[in-house]
Amino acid sequence: MSAPFDTHPAGPTAHPAAGPVAPEDARIADKPALRRFHQASWDEKLIFELGSPGERGVLVPDVDPEITEALGGAVEVPAALRRTTAPALPEIGQQQVLRHYLRLSQETLGADLNVDVGQGTCTMKYSPKVNDRFVTDERIAGLHPLQDESTVQGVLEILHRLEGLLKEVSGMDRVSLQPGAGSAAIYANVAMIRAYFADRGEARTRDEIITTVFSHPSNAACAKTAGFKVITLHPDADGYPDIEALRAAVGPRTAALLITNPEDTGIYNPRIAEFVDIVHAAGGLAAYDQANANGILGITRARDAGFDLCHFNLHKTFSTPHACGGPAAGACGVTEALAPYLPRPTVEYDADRGRHRLDGDRPHSVGKIRPHHGVVPNLVRAYAWIMSLGADGLREVAETAVLNNNYLLHKVKQIRGVSVPYATGRPRVEQVRYSWEQLNADTGVHSEQIGLRAADFGAHYWTSHHPYLVPEPMTLEPTESYSRADLDEYAAILAEVAREAYEDPETVRTAPHRSTVHRVRPEALDDPARWSPSWRTYRRKVLGAADAT
Repeated sequence: MSAPFDTHPAGPTAHPAAGPVAPEDARIADKPALRRFHQASWDEKLIFELGSPGERGVLVPDVDPEITEALGGAVEVPAALRRTTAPALPEIGQQQVLRHYLRLSQETLGADLNVDVGQGTCTMKYSPKVNDRFVTDERIAGLHPLQDESTVQGVLEILHRLEGLLKEVSGMDRVSLQPGAGSAAIYANVAMIRAYFADRGEARTRDEIITTVFSHPSNAACAKTAGFKVITLHPDADGYPDIEALRAAVGPRTAALLITNPEDTGIYNPRIAEFVDIVHAAGGLAAYDQANANGILGITRARDAGFDLCHFNLHKTFSTPHACGGPAAGACGVTEALAPYLPRPTVEYDADRGRHRLDGDRPHSVGKIRPHHGVVPNLVRAYAWIMSLGADGLREVAETAVLNNNYLLHKVKQIRGVSVPYATGRPRVEQVRYSWEQLNADTGVHSEQIGLRAADFGAHYWTSHHPYLVPEPMTLEPTESYSRADLDEYAAILAEVAREAYEDPETVRTAPHRSTVHRVRPEALDDPARWSPSWRTYRRKVLGAADAT
């Protein structure tokens, strides 16, 4: 097997793509076509394994009794709430804490470090740093969810205004920001559908929900969790949801259609309003999964297609960060007929008193979808992002995202071993699900292995959710955040890995070679006896500590 990566020793040898470099020019020479990425690897221990007894990061001074008296005296903690032993926290110095977390940050790739178009349906885009200034301001960061609403009028106004903006974007009559993520928003919609039919005396008969195989799996999962039978439609020969299969599936038991459009293939269904009409004719409701709204902002709206409900992932389309999987933020939009079922409390504006309030007196509400009211920092970020762009800016986001996606599609189609299933020759919206089926047949290399090798170039890569209807899938979504140069770089990385797969497949099969972790061992993931969600269970299961019970 050839060397998996050019080691670039000191001296005149340069990356092959860059040509020879004279020693005297080595420090200012042109960089190679593909950057010489090497992930930092510190073999960092868990923070509980660092430090030593007695170390402190901050020294807490004794409180002057006169100060305590001036503040109204010490607060006595009830005996039942006092700990009998001190918490087993790491005892570690401030410098070590800083060093530990900086090392961990160097072992992590993310949207601020690399061209992150390979996140597929998760819509990773740039999150303006000025928005972080807003949410770290003490007037936001210092809020407590149990404060009296008279003390949080500012943030309630932001939430109310954000709901109004999302009403305009979706065309819906009411919006709730309570869900903590996209899946939570889907579940809220399913709960409202269930409550709507319960009020009509149809809860037992309307027990089926229809979705499509290329819609987000959370639609089927939430429907099943809420007790519905799930009917899944497969695509026709062109990749569109099969409308004849929909006609055959709807009936008196249909509660709703839950559908993503564009689907995770990037294909937009131009007959979406007809789908909604078919479901309505059968007495059902229609919910639009708009997590993939990045390519349609300001161009089409859920209500314009006749939908009764919709949801957004604010941590996708509206540029709030994913933050390694959480906290996210979701939003539900509904028509006036479904507004009584919105999660409580809702944010209302009392014009007579000139103030905002939380309304929990909603007898038909599905209740709380999460504690308190949404993920406020991410809601503030989304509000700031929308306000900075305005209506014209939101449409430009969509137009640029579509342009970027189709430019990348043009580049990737030229790579050996890649195909683009369905809708042959037609443009896609904001993402594409490609296939490495031909490359796999020619070389034996799998899509997952290509993704692991891409990590050696500092690139992220996603296959798709299961089932793999598209064989050896690769799902890319560039969004509006990336430049033409970024897209060229990403396409060049894929082309290089494909070349290696054909000429030196072992290099790809054994990747990654320059990342923090070579391979995750799946046997531990499949063995509950080895799962360690806490330091205590890790000590017991892995270290065999007798006192960690």
